[in-house]
Amino acid sequence: MSKLLVVDDERDILDTLAFALQREGFDVVTAETGPDALKRARAAIFDVVILDVMLPGTSGLDVCRTLRNESDVPILLLTARDAEVDRVLGLELGADDYVTKPFSTAELVSRVRAILRRRELDRTISTSEITIAGLAIDLDRHEVVVEGRAVRLTPSEFRLLRLLAEEPGRVFTRAQIMEHLWRTPFVGDARACDTHISNLRRKIEHDPTHPMRIETVREVGYRMAPR
Repeated sequence: MSKLLVVDDERDILDTLAFALQREGFDVVTAETGPDALKRARAAIFDVVILDVMLPGTSGLDVCRTLRNESDVPILLLTARDAEVDRVLGLELGADDYVTKPFSTAELVSRVRAILRRRELDRTISTSEITIAGLAIDLDRHEVVVEGRAVRLTPSEFRLLRLLAEEPGRVFTRAQIMEHLWRTPFVGDARACDTHISNLRRKIEHDPTHPMRIETVREVGYRMAPR
């Protein structure tokens, strides 16, 4: 049974989400504040953290930043429909996905199951390594070395890098990239892809503003330089 941590300061919403997720067979732990969320996240192993951005005191973004520094647990953000800055910042801090309010519980369950499918696929990857453009990508250990320097990637960043590195020179559209990351038909904002690309470039490029490894193909998408 997959274990979820659900964090929201509105008790009615929290109870509704917990009930819906438990009905789907998940083991659910809840928290209403940032400090409580961090305490619970550190006390147990969770498969997914569902995190509201608008928390009093310690914000959801602060919790996201702290969690990402401490573990690679998948983080799904709950954001307001007009809070684009929060969504982008959340992805930059290492969140894996987001759902905008108001949303249906069916949509949330679908996103959670997509994240869990990705995790399971990641665990079944056979031992192998990709070496390209000064990068050494260990598919089994989920480790990346850039010209002899180890870099730490989030789960989403690692999947993105693997996708591009396995087919250097192939151009992937933003929708294709996001569908690969979420393992489900993409219906969200394609600009989230640009944020993931930007985050990855900051970690593997000498100069992220003039990338040499991950190239932008104007009006189409991105590709790994074939060298």
